[in-house]
Amino acid sequence: MRQVSPIWKKTICMVFAVILLLTQFPINVQADQYWPEGPETESPSAIVMEINSGTVLYEKNSDEVNYPASITKIMTTMLTLEYCELDEVVTFSEDAIYNTPRDSSHIWRDVGEQMTIEECLYAVMLESANECAYAVAEHVGQKLGGDYQTFIDLMNARAQELGCTNTNFTNANGLPDKEHVTSAHDMALISAEAYRNETFRIITGTRTYQIPPTNKHDEITYMANHHKLLHRYENSNVVYEYCTGGKTGYTDASRCTLVSYAEKDGLSLVCVVMRTSSKAEWADTTELFEYCFQNFKPFKISEYDTLIAENEENKGIMNNYASYVRLDESAYIVLPATAVFSDAESTLVDTEGSGTTIARLQYTYADRLVGSADIVVSGSTIEDSYFHLAKEEQDQTKKNVVKIKPIYIIGIILGVFVIGVIIIFCKRLYDNYYVILHNMEVRRQRKERFRPIEKKRRRRRRSDRMFR
Repeated sequence: MRQVSPIWKKTICMVFAVILLLTQFPINVQADQYWPEGPETESPSAIVMEINSGTVLYEKNSDEVNYPASITKIMTTMLTLEYCELDEVVTFSEDAIYNTPRDSSHIWRDVGEQMTIEECLYAVMLESANECAYAVAEHVGQKLGGDYQTFIDLMNARAQELGCTNTNFTNANGLPDKEHVTSAHDMALISAEAYRNETFRIITGTRTYQIPPTNKHDEITYMANHHKLLHRYENSNVVYEYCTGGKTGYTDASRCTLVSYAEKDGLSLVCVVMRTSSKAEWADTTELFEYCFQNFKPFKISEYDTLIAENEENKGIMNNYASYVRLDESAYIVLPATAVFSDAESTLVDTEGSGTTIARLQYTYADRLVGSADIVVSGSTIEDSYFHLAKEEQDQTKKNVVKIKPIYIIGIILGVFVIGVIIIFCKRLYDNYYVILHNMEVRRQRKERFRPIEKKRRRRRRSDRMFR
């Protein structure tokens, strides 16, 4: 992962901050920022959060500390999915069977029984099976080199990582414990994070499921989701058409607790109600979902923030290369239906130590955080600038240029001339071949004809030299 130097981060943050300050005037006055009034609910503690933006659309005593009961299993399921494959085999230990009261939610597993992670998690989320929650927690803990308590420590560490401030888990199933507490706001954070996992969404949205025979049970185990907004469990008539899943919970100490998910018109919502009655949990959740869908709408930041959009175009230093930074294209904000994107105020926040994220744009409206978008390194490098590429082209041109010394040129010319002379000579020789042969034959015959006379002359010369 490409790391950004602190100097670059500070420089880019300062530039964006100055531009944002210059482009935000005039600022809308607070009176213009209207937030719809929420409904009166019977539930003493409740919250609705838009999952993708993190915008809290409604809250009522959402930081109040309460017992979560079985909605704890959302954290258990999320962590198990993060650390395990669905086909891993879980073996039920004595602790998993006997440390969970038999009068609590069960699917009646036996010691030594084996099921896959997938089967266990469906039992956890649909039938709220306490022994299955214990078994998968123990399995993950052992996989990490520890035990059941290792998983509980992991739950609390993950909660802190998500920003939970009122949460302390002491078990994986939500059974009563004075130290096992959370808040509606913390559960919304946990539930929103879990919903971002595709497998979790599939499991929580499943209405019925069958566990095939195991090494301890010869029959099929039939299960049904207890969330009455999702389907008609126990002939309920409170089904909500936009509900996509959730988790129920109840103990005498916690009373009814409920986490519900719903999607409509680009909004993905999670609603948490705690310490309420069995009737109010369904009615309040439905009313809160309707309130949010009717009064709020999403705005995709990359489509509306012109400052970032302009910087994301393929410009670069000479309008030819990709921008050094880009905006998270999946980010958006949620505003009241009567508002427009420009009504939101943006602030640049430094994100030191966040890898490729060099800054974050946070948007507020009516003193509420309504969303944010990370400004991340695009993958383009400074070395890919116009001047760097121009230098590379120049260096390549220099490599392609062949330097020739004058003496080489003269040698080449002389060589060409000699070759031309030889070619002309050979051509003339070829054209006069028969003439040359004829002349040679004439000379030979002439020599043969005058050879006797030449011999007489030689004798005469020798005799003259002898008589002298």
